[in-house]
Amino acid sequence: MNSAMLENETQNQNETAVQPTHENHNSKIISAMNTEIDPKTGLPLLKDVHFADFAVSDSLKSRLAAAGFNTPTPVQAKAIPPALEGNDILATASTGTGKTLSFLIPMIERMDANSVPSSKGKRGPIRSLILLPTRELAMQVLEAYAKISPQAKSDSVLVCGGLSENIQLDQLGRGPRLVVATPGRLEDFLRRRQVNLGSVEMLVLDEVDRMLDMGFLPAIRRIVGALPRTRQTMCYSATLDANITEIVRDYVQKPVRVEIGTTSKPSDRVELRVYTVMQDQKLGLLNQMLKEEEGTFLVFSRTKHGADRIAKKLEKLGHDAEVIHGDRSQSQRTAALKGFSTGKHRILVATDVAARGIDVKDIAHVVNYDLPNASDDFVHRIGRTGRAGQKGVATTFVMPQERSDARKMERDLKIKFEWREADKNLEKEERNRPLDLATAPVDALLQMESRAWRTGDTSAERQAGAAAPYRGSGSGFRSRSGSGFSGGARPGGQGGRASSNRPGTSRSGPARRGR
Repeated sequence: MNSAMLENETQNQNETAVQPTHENHNSKIISAMNTEIDPKTGLPLLKDVHFADFAVSDSLKSRLAAAGFNTPTPVQAKAIPPALEGNDILATASTGTGKTLSFLIPMIERMDANSVPSSKGKRGPIRSLILLPTRELAMQVLEAYAKISPQAKSDSVLVCGGLSENIQLDQLGRGPRLVVATPGRLEDFLRRRQVNLGSVEMLVLDEVDRMLDMGFLPAIRRIVGALPRTRQTMCYSATLDANITEIVRDYVQKPVRVEIGTTSKPSDRVELRVYTVMQDQKLGLLNQMLKEEEGTFLVFSRTKHGADRIAKKLEKLGHDAEVIHGDRSQSQRTAALKGFSTGKHRILVATDVAARGIDVKDIAHVVNYDLPNASDDFVHRIGRTGRAGQKGVATTFVMPQERSDARKMERDLKIKFEWREADKNLEKEERNRPLDLATAPVDALLQMESRAWRTGDTSAERQAGAAAPYRGSGSGFRSRSGSGFSGGARPGGQGGRASSNRPGTSRSGPARRGR
């Protein structure tokens, strides 16, 4: 089939899908949402609205019910009806609002209703594509898909870095109808002509803001350029500033705008605490909190090295902790997430980039062991708790020299912290113990010198990096500069926007493959 015939066929399918259907069902859902607003969350209260009210097949309704999905969340109630009618969607919603089902349901309904059987001797075309910033998020989307699609294992493929390339290529060769991917690996396959996206009817861009922050824009542009122009597109972003709006505008046509809750500040369901504490007493304070308070803890460290150190120290104190960051293998990250979500591990220590893939229910506490590098990273961290109507606690450790930066965060995000002073008698952590030069063996001194020469990272520099001030202007915060390192080249660092292998924070920087 030539490209013109393919485009005409895709356009006919799109035109069929765009025809309004079941208007009574949709108007019932919309009117029910407009009746009352929850004063605590600011979200519409859904009364007498169920998934059975959506204009989907009886088979899909049965599968949703069997999976325990009965009442839609506000983002699902607002996005699904227009998406079922074939409209493009541009949505902003807080973390944990049920975005995944809001695009999976219209996608499954469309693929089931307009099935495209494989030609004799030929594999079926890829009909739907979902792009996300991290492997963990991609895996979670496939898990949700498997709950409501009986043939999920045979008709869907995960394409991302960190997993076997040959296995992914083999699965693509079997003709899946859905591909869930991170941009770097998919763009690589596309460049090598290992994948054909010419029949994609529906595209989902999830967490657009984060994909741009991670430098995936060039890869996204190449991928979207390989898709039919007549496709349906659904875009989701936690924030929608002018820069993101300008980019997304190229991908959607007359989109239905869906906006749920406040996306530029932490949820009102989260209690925001700040402890003023010295660097060497942070571990003691965390240990005290773990002993006095119940529930799971998600602890954020600014660097990969710091995350490893915190987890090891907690283990020595008798706590069950796991760690997740960019240097961990995919199997290690998957095992850590599974152990944390099932309750095997009470504590998960994470860096910002790795934490993008964390979608775990009922996290009781989020602890900012180190201040984040940007205000939106703070909002994202806090968004891991207080999800789906639950309440949560977020505690931020602030050293005395960081007070002004935390106050500025309050002003920028228009939030109010509950300020507390840490107990001055907390046990102090012994870090970078000084070496007695008079008694130290000569070979120990030589080892220290060679180690510093090889890595260019002395103990003093690491300490300076950990204690460097949190600076910012405008709506965000610049990277710490007190450590003597510039831009994102912090030793062993993995911050929110800037990481050690990606200079600067430009949204349009080079794509980072292998996510």
